[in-house]
Amino acid sequence: MSSVSPSYSSPVSARRQIGLTIGALGVVFGDIGTSPLYAMKQSALAAGGATPGITAVMGVLSLIFWALLIVVTIKYVVFIMRADNDGEGGVLALAALAHRVTGLSRRVKASIGLVALLGLALFYGDGMLTPAVSVLSAVEGIGAESTTFAEWVMPIALIVLIGLFLIQRNGTEKIGALFGPVMAVWFVVIAILGLNAILKAPQILAAANPVYALALFKHEPWIAFVALGSVVLAVTGCEALYADMGHFGRKPIQYAWLFFALPALLLNYFGQGAMLLVNPHAVNFLFYSLTPHWAHYPMVALATVATIIASQAVISGVFSITQQAVQLGQLPRMEVRHTSATEQGQIYVPRINAMLGVGVVLIVLIFKSSDALAAAYGIAVTGVMAISTFLVAVVARRRWRWPLPLVILLFGALGLIDLTFFSANTLKIIQGGWLPLAVAAAVFVVMDTWRVGRRLHLERLRDGAMPMALFLERADKSAQRIAGTAVFLTPRTDLTPGPMLHSLKHYRLLHERVVLVSVSVDDVPVVEPAKHVEVEKLGKGFFAMKLHYGFFEYPDVPKSLELARPYGLVIDPDSTTFFVGREMLVPASRPVLPPWRIALYTWLASNAYSPARFFRLPANRVVELGTQISI
Repeated sequence: MSSVSPSYSSPVSARRQIGLTIGALGVVFGDIGTSPLYAMKQSALAAGGATPGITAVMGVLSLIFWALLIVVTIKYVVFIMRADNDGEGGVLALAALAHRVTGLSRRVKASIGLVALLGLALFYGDGMLTPAVSVLSAVEGIGAESTTFAEWVMPIALIVLIGLFLIQRNGTEKIGALFGPVMAVWFVVIAILGLNAILKAPQILAAANPVYALALFKHEPWIAFVALGSVVLAVTGCEALYADMGHFGRKPIQYAWLFFALPALLLNYFGQGAMLLVNPHAVNFLFYSLTPHWAHYPMVALATVATIIASQAVISGVFSITQQAVQLGQLPRMEVRHTSATEQGQIYVPRINAMLGVGVVLIVLIFKSSDALAAAYGIAVTGVMAISTFLVAVVARRRWRWPLPLVILLFGALGLIDLTFFSANTLKIIQGGWLPLAVAAAVFVVMDTWRVGRRLHLERLRDGAMPMALFLERADKSAQRIAGTAVFLTPRTDLTPGPMLHSLKHYRLLHERVVLVSVSVDDVPVVEPAKHVEVEKLGKGFFAMKLHYGFFEYPDVPKSLELARPYGLVIDPDSTTFFVGREMLVPASRPVLPPWRIALYTWLASNAYSPARFFRLPANRVVELGTQISI
């Protein structure tokens, strides 16, 4: 649901703005805010080994500093967040915005669609890794004081993660209000810890000079390139700044980043660098080395809570992007439950939750430590970053009318940075980077098969259907009209629905009023009320109705039918019969698709959520009529 950033014209709006800013800290910055748990450690190990020297420490810290400024602040906060789709963000919203640009060739639009699918697939890969690496890295802190507790790390992490996925069905409305304040405390604490360490070695502040990053490449170019694969861990979660823009508005997210999250992160990263200058052997438990002995276990508890919040934000993001994908036809229909009576964005998708839960548990059991998981983390993130850069470049050129040289110069440079990070992460494929790629590949195959199979499916329905105009010519001659209203759900209102023909064939009856309803999801988040319903009188008691929804809206056909009153069409859902088709798919004698893709699409279609339940039709008023279709 779109949020409009309020002005500062009154104390009430100012308080609202502050509330949104604090809320953004809990939802938007959970992932990137917990990156200090592992990012600096992994970067220092990659560049300098078990006892990193001054060149390695200053070099990787300089790289992290400039990555946060260029990738997150300049690219996302300044430029990409301008490309909102009616206030909404995220890779699908951005792809829909780019696809809506006029003057694009069919090939470019097809490319945008495929790139969006790829970005969505990579997002799922990242969604599995983030909870695992975040919670593991936090819980591993219990072993910093004593190795006795090391064997408890994985069981505790598994208990935390399993519990997190089990509570999803109940929603997070009650505890969600605590996310922002808890993360605010987290950022304040890590900033204080970092500042305290900086005071012991203030020379670390010189790492803000990019010369140190360049010196690392000059001294050890290959090691520096490899280290980029770990440096990118500092910017994981930057996509959330854009994806969650619709929930909080652009300004609160920008304020939360520039005046709260970014300063806290920089202080902590520089503090970790200062600690390495003082004690290079502290690298194994680098983050917790900043904590005083008396505060160690409370800090582990706070870090664990912070990573739970970060994981919850990622899980909610996966639920949200799944709902969008289902609405846009990129995934089969599936159950989406609203867990809050007041917050539209709080949803629960049972199938996705089960898939994520099983995947995260298996990942923890396979990799066993955050160090091993760090090798798998990053490649999916950099892939999504590169895709976002490409899509916003299309928007800047075609929608904002920026000069071509400026687009090439600016987004070419940003894209080069993304591809450099991505290339560095490809070196870790054998070490574990294959995992998010495998997940992304599997999701991409499923979505592409569904997209292609659904198109073929609809073509077969169209080829076997009778034009509605021809049917109307024969309507009075072929059937007896009975009292009442019948609503037929159909992809196209210019063709006779299959269930209508089957009903007529078996019963020789037609209701005195027949409404053909097709549901269309537009490439905008929310459709304006005035454009929600289109009604056309076909004659002889027949009406064609087209319902428009945005990709952030959940289709409710009975509720939408009530909006037809201004068109002279009064429909009472409780006294209306709803007809839906249920197709049985069988392989054609000469199939267009390979057998494995037909089998996969058939399985997906057979397990898709019932149209009657998906469109919220009254259960006792639905008639399902089956037919066989060859694909």
